[in-house]
Amino acid sequence: MKKNQPILLLSFLLLIANVHADDLDNFIRSQMQKRHIPGLSLAIIQDGKILKAQSYGFIDKDSKVPVTTNTLFQAGSISKSVAALGALYLVDQGKLSLDENVNEKLKSWQVPENDFTKDKKVTLRGILSHTTGLTVHGFPGYEAGSRIPSAIQILDGSTPANTPPVRVDFVPGSRWRYSGGGYTVMQQLMVDVTGTAFPAFMQKNVLSPLKMNESTYQQPLPADQAKLTATGHNNNRNLVKGRWHIYPEMAAAGLWTTPSDLARFAISIQDGFAGKQGSVLSQSMTREMLTDQKNRDGLGVFLQGDNKTPRFGHNGRDEGFDALMIASVDKGQGIVIMINANDNSHMMGRIVDAVADFYHWDGFPVHKPKRTAVPANAKTLTAFEGRYELANNRMITFQAENNRLFTLEDGFSDEEFVPVTLTEFASADRNVSLTFTPDTDGNVISLSYKDDNNERKIPRIGPLFNTLKTSTDPDPARTPKIMVALQAMIKGSKILEEAPGITAGAKRDFSNGVHEPDSLKSITFVHSENVAGRGIQRHDHNVAEIVTYRLKSSQPDAYILVHLTSDGLVTDFDIVQK
Repeated sequence: MKKNQPILLLSFLLLIANVHADDLDNFIRSQMQKRHIPGLSLAIIQDGKILKAQSYGFIDKDSKVPVTTNTLFQAGSISKSVAALGALYLVDQGKLSLDENVNEKLKSWQVPENDFTKDKKVTLRGILSHTTGLTVHGFPGYEAGSRIPSAIQILDGSTPANTPPVRVDFVPGSRWRYSGGGYTVMQQLMVDVTGTAFPAFMQKNVLSPLKMNESTYQQPLPADQAKLTATGHNNNRNLVKGRWHIYPEMAAAGLWTTPSDLARFAISIQDGFAGKQGSVLSQSMTREMLTDQKNRDGLGVFLQGDNKTPRFGHNGRDEGFDALMIASVDKGQGIVIMINANDNSHMMGRIVDAVADFYHWDGFPVHKPKRTAVPANAKTLTAFEGRYELANNRMITFQAENNRLFTLEDGFSDEEFVPVTLTEFASADRNVSLTFTPDTDGNVISLSYKDDNNERKIPRIGPLFNTLKTSTDPDPARTPKIMVALQAMIKGSKILEEAPGITAGAKRDFSNGVHEPDSLKSITFVHSENVAGRGIQRHDHNVAEIVTYRLKSSQPDAYILVHLTSDGLVTDFDIVQK
């Protein structure tokens, strides 16, 4: 009997491990169900190796075809991190310089010079760290079947490009601002220097050496690989038309890949930092990549953690796809998550925390805080429902359900808040508490938002839409004027400059127009709320009134919140589905 004891002990330990693994998988599935996520794939790095690759759900919300670990997802802006490796490889080879004016090597296109570039030039270091002053934050992509512009047409904003020209509008190096446009300049720079198409260069020098065998930068995706993809879903969980968008801005947003392949990329950075074999870059170049340039931005990756637990990573979003990559610098840990939906919730963060807790990773929240709930009736909770201004141009929405408050993201429940007093609520996931403040009439006008770092007042914007009924417009003459103002803000350029009824700040910040909605059909008055004195500010102007309209546009019907100053000028708008 004694000889069998080690075997029995090993079997018992394996059983316990499997139970815990099942708990982790069940947690992920419950999060997906809560957020209506069709499919998810992940890879977990432990001790410098892929410990676990797992897939969940289906390639689209209507099919029964399961996601596998080989299913391709769009990486969104994680494409930048992988593309950065290719650019830094060229620096290692002496074909590019981090601090040289990129116009010295650009042949087929040049960054236009202007007053901002007289003394400071656009460099590869600045592009990789988003400090060049180059414009265009991100790209919406192109529907399947539409005309696809070349990289040069994108850089010049010429037809059929759907984004403005990429130009310098502040002194390079003077501050940080995210720029997908900069990475498109880098893409053209790499093509001009190597004389090789970008996808082919990346395949030969980055993807193949790292055994990222499922990955490609080819846009559009070849037919044989198109069969292996998930289908994208918008934040309302409708399918993306044509299943996905095409991204000729390949370095910025064009990588098709899997979590396991991105995990191999992350491991190569870890190996390069340690001076091990298997990295595309030298140890010195890898360490340069992981050095803070400005705003905790390295060269192609963002830096997280502290001196004891440094991490690097990036988030990604394309039309219908979200992704997340986080890896330790020197502990051989990491996780990559990819989903076939645009989701604005904390879901992926909760999964990261659950994985970090399960594998006892340092530097992450250890356990969920324990909360003791006090009794709360439905009427009391309903008084706290509504929309609040969490930060400038960023709303947070609360809805009462099952004696709790939940934040709403994209119309779905997200973070749970437990009542700990009659007016105070605490997050079930993290160290965040809310205390609601009523006015003299008992109507809630703000809340106090407290976390580990600070406490601040959050003003109330207005009620939930499902509590509203269409009512008589108290000022029907202003609605058509607001309609004209909104149409001008969507179109931008000279139309916006000449339009009446819009603040100077909005005219400045909407000069390039917006992508959604690309047309307005009609607006119908629903609700108005006086918010004067609550401290709400949009585009440098105080907001005195927020008017809610039911919106008909080129997108599915939604609501539009129009922010007005005390003299009735439009200074911003928000489109909300629910």
